[in-house]
Amino acid sequence: MSKQDYYSKRTKEVSKSSLTKKLVISFFVFALMVASGIFAWKWLNNQPKEQGALKPLRKVLEANERILTTTFDSSKKSKVYSERDAVKKVRVNGWIGIKKEIDTVAWRLQVVRKPGDTLKLTLDDIKKLPKEDVIFDFKCIEGWSQVTHWAGVPLKTFMEYYHLNEQEQMKYVGLQTIDKKYYVGIDMPSALQSQTILCYELNNEPLPMNQGYPLRLIIPVKYGIKHIKQIGTIFFSNQKPPDYWAERGYDYYAGL
Repeated sequence: MSKQDYYSKRTKEVSKSSLTKKLVISFFVFALMVASGIFAWKWLNNQPKEQGALKPLRKVLEANERILTTTFDSSKKSKVYSERDAVKKVRVNGWIGIKKEIDTVAWRLQVVRKPGDTLKLTLDDIKKLPKEDVIFDFKCIEGWSQVTHWAGVPLKTFMEYYHLNEQEQMKYVGLQTIDKKYYVGIDMPSALQSQTILCYELNNEPLPMNQGYPLRLIIPVKYGIKHIKQIGTIFFSNQKPPDYWAERGYDYYAGL
């Protein structure tokens, strides 16, 4: 056997041995990862629930909320679009709490300033305040988005006009539908962001019933689950108000 053939044979033997060793190591690493994944999955599913979510997942959501709250800049606007960018056929992002008929003569927006002190306002009371158009990319947690055109009174303007200065210092705003079947809690900095409006128009027309007539919330810095329709009650708190989807395991903050 020539010297060249000898080294060629040795190289093949070493290469084969090295490949076999790598395959064995890879198999054991893969098996370990699968076993670890199964163990972690079983461990996670045996954890208690907290506010609708498994406790470790809720802790992760709360950690994300603390980060987002710290970095949120209320002076920064969501991207603004032109009216021609807005769709004409607007999707409905939820039906919970929507009544098919509303007695607008009897309807009043109830603003609870504090226990025993409730301000009751008609739609005309709200419409007399300066109106703002908000055209933005509405994002739903279901994975779709649409550029939509809404109009109404900025919540900050509304609170200033009705002398809710003390309430502005609180940490949260709570909102409920007329029938109280749907409800959200929103951090005050997001609520006072300039594009957050008490909305009564869609595409320059009164809100249709399925979009929250007579009054809904539009808050571009949040996902659609926070854009509550058919608002009946607004209140203020330093503790997190009840939130429909957070109670079912979703993120309370729901920020973009």
